[in-house]
Amino acid sequence: MRVAALISGGKDSCYNMMQCIAAGHQIVALANLRPAENQVGSDELDSYMYQTVGHHAVDLYAEAMALPLYRRTIRGRSVDTGRVYTEREGDEVEDLYELLKLVKEKEEVEGISVGAILSDYQRVRVENVCKRLNLQPLAYLWQRNQEDLLREMISSNIQAIIIKVAALGLDPDKHLGKTLDQMEPYLLELSKKYGVHVCGEGGEYETFTLDCPLFKKKIIVDASEVVIHSADAFAPVAYLRFLELHLEDKHLESSDKLFMGSRSCEVNRNEDNVLTVTGEEDQGETPPPIGNHGVTFYKTVSLYFTQLHALSPLLLCTVTIYEDTHNYELALMTFYHLIFAEY
Repeated sequence: MRVAALISGGKDSCYNMMQCIAAGHQIVALANLRPAENQVGSDELDSYMYQTVGHHAVDLYAEAMALPLYRRTIRGRSVDTGRVYTEREGDEVEDLYELLKLVKEKEEVEGISVGAILSDYQRVRVENVCKRLNLQPLAYLWQRNQEDLLREMISSNIQAIIIKVAALGLDPDKHLGKTLDQMEPYLLELSKKYGVHVCGEGGEYETFTLDCPLFKKKIIVDASEVVIHSADAFAPVAYLRFLELHLEDKHLESSDKLFMGSRSCEVNRNEDNVLTVTGEEDQGETPPPIGNHGVTFYKTVSLYFTQLHALSPLLLCTVTIYEDTHNYELALMTFYHLIFAEY
C-alpha cells in the first residue's frame, strides 16, 4: 500500500513508519502541520492534537529521508473537544483534513501512518479524517506496552533527543537534549515513582529524531537554546529551540559487512542492481514466530524483500542473525540498516 506518514519529528511517528515498512507498505510522502511563523509563541501551541516543538527542523527531517514533504499551517483551534468528533469549521482537525486531502490527490496514497499510542482524542480525530477521505489509518503502536515500545525504539537504532519536558522529575537543565538511550533508566524510575508515562503519552516530554534506519543522512544539531515556557517550581515546562542544524552523510561500517558470532554476511549488488548477500548458509529449520510483535520476523523480511525481488539472499543474512542470537530487535535493526543505507 502507498502510505503517507504523519510526522511531528518525534520518535513515535518515526517508529510507526518503520512498522509500516516491516508490514510491507511503501512510505511515499511525509505530512506535517505547523504553526504560523508570525504567531506569538509559535514553537509551542499547546495543541490537543499536534506536537509543534521542533517544527523548524521538519524540512531537514524530510530531506534526511529523501521524501516529499507536505506541510500546512495550523489555522484552527480545538473547537470540538468531545469524545466523538464531528466536522466543525475552524477546528484544528479540519487543517489535518485539508492536508491529507492534498497528499492523497498528489501522491495517490491509500493509507496514513500515525504514531498514536494511547490518546483516544487523537485516534478518534484521525480516524474521522481518514474515513472522510477513504484512507486507511495505520497505527501499529496503538495501546502497546510503553516500556516495551521504548526498548524497541532504542534497539531499532532510533536516535531521538528530548526537546520538551513538562513533568515532575524532569529538569530542563539536566534532561533537554538527552537521547532516549540515556533517558530510559530514569524514565522507568519516574514511572514507578510518579506514574510518568514512559513514552511521554501524558505530555511529560517530547522528542525529535536525529537519525534512524530510514534516514539516508543524519541530522546534526550545531546550536540550540532552552526556552522556559512555564517556570513552575516543581514541574517546569521548557523546550529546546534549534538555532543551527545540518545534515551529515551516513556510511555502512566495515564496508557493508556484518559479523555476528562465527558467521558473516556481505552485501553486494549484481549487474541488475539487485541486492545480493554472500555468507555461510544454514540448512536448519525456519525460525519460529516471534512473540507478540504483530508480525513474525520471517514475515517481516519476506514481505518487504519480495517487493525488491531480492528475497532469498538478504533473508538468509537476517534470518541467520536471528538464528544465532534469537534477538528480534537486533535482527530487525540489521534488516533496516541494510536496506535504508542503500535506498
